[in-house]
Amino acid sequence: MEIKTPPTEKPYEKSTGERRGLIIVNTGDGKGKTTAALGLALRAHGRGFPVRIYQFMKHESAAFGEHRALEQLGIRIEGLGDGFSWTSKDLGHSAKLAHEGWERARDALLSGEFFLVVLDEITYPIGFGWIPLQEVLGALRVRPKGVTVVLTGRGAPSELLDLADTVSEIKAVKHAFDAGVPAQRGIEH
Repeated sequence: MEIKTPPTEKPYEKSTGERRGLIIVNTGDGKGKTTAALGLALRAHGRGFPVRIYQFMKHESAAFGEHRALEQLGIRIEGLGDGFSWTSKDLGHSAKLAHEGWERARDALLSGEFFLVVLDEITYPIGFGWIPLQEVLGALRVRPKGVTVVLTGRGAPSELLDLADTVSEIKAVKHAFDAGVPAQRGIEH
């Protein structure tokens, strides 16, 4: 490891652009896309801004650790799906849930009521053809000026990446699951 000297000068100039809502995409094959989005939700909520979170692949009755914690904080998180596709007993029903969920999420996005809207795991139903990409892009383009949107999931379409203000690609370097370590409550990988 190389020891580095801490910088003593700011490594960038202060931005002079306009403050506005952003489109942020967390994609890639690594772990942490949702975790990063939830971190932004906590940051916004901590500043007193209204936040809404939609999870497209989680069941409406999901009670993972993040659901319990966010509920305690008063941040609404809503499961819109019926689990991952390989657990679905009826993919037609899964598609219907995704599209109905998109309509609810789109309405919240366009309402202007929320400073931050998280569309977690939305790339999957888009990729399956359950939610039309053009509808999502259209809503992102006409959302109120102050609304920031975070979209997560693997395989984000290039059209979404082109529209986004910020894109983070989470790369898998090493994962405990690959070494045979099962998912753990409180960590859920």
